Amino acid sequence: MNPAGAPPKAPLPGIRYLVAVGSGKGGVGKTTVSVNLAIALAKLGQQVGLLDADVYGPNVPLMMGTRESPTGHAESIRPIEKFGVRIMSMGFLNPGDKPLIWRGPMLHNIIQQFLRNVEWGELDYLLIDLPPGTGDVALSLIQTAAMSGAIVVTTPSDVSLEDARKAVNMFTQMRVPVLGLVENMSYLVVPSSGERIDVFGRGGGKRTAAEMRVPFLGELALDPEVRIGGDSGQPIATRGGADAHAAAFFELAKTAEERCRQSQSSAPRVTVED
Repeated sequence: MNPAGAPPKAPLPGIRYLVAVGSGKGGVGKTTVSVNLAIALAKLGQQVGLLDADVYGPNVPLMMGTRESPTGHAESIRPIEKFGVRIMSMGFLNPGDKPLIWRGPMLHNIIQQFLRNVEWGELDYLLIDLPPGTGDVALSLIQTAAMSGAIVVTTPSDVSLEDARKAVNMFTQMRVPVLGLVENMSYLVVPSSGERIDVFGRGGGKRTAAEMRVPFLGELALDPEVRIGGDSGQPIATRGGADAHAAAFFELAKTAEERCRQSQSSAPRVTVED
């Protein structure tokens, strides 16, 4: 929550839903989920932006298959557009393998510029791919922008679930509605036999969501086609919802849309009467 005397969280003009995609730890496929969710929402007819806030490991440009340099005028920046999604990432400004060695205040400034100085235009959804954990970038965003909600990505393993609970608790403590928990890499389907193998365990995400009283948004398979799509710059969601490998991301997009509507309708309203 904002401390006493802190400035109120300012909404972003023209953006209907501001949704963070976070995880308690790295390696759970959070960016893969963010990218494919953004593309699926766009293919479902929504106006979508994707802010890559993982400033230390910005993988969105690679997964979206673009290395363009953003243009702008005065103090504003025009986002890159690909697959119907407007994108901004530190990877556009600091390309290649050069590490970014910044401390908290500099991170805060760049995130605020990405939020408020990028010409996002009118959007139904601006998804924010957060860095893993509960550090400076996530707190800066939550404390200064009016978030519509957060999606937490985990795998079924106990190690991942332990950190996912920390992420859920962070959003809850900061009064950001948790739209739900997504279990990524839930299972592997053997191509030759169709057998399901629970590589990282089974059902942990669903149980954790129930224990923490947050919605469970579904399972996503450990699918080689998803990995190939991300590495090649052609995310699996570009194939459309009829594709067997992409269908789960479109179901996630529809569920996320419904959760955003429910969260908005249940939010307290303040009216002023003469």
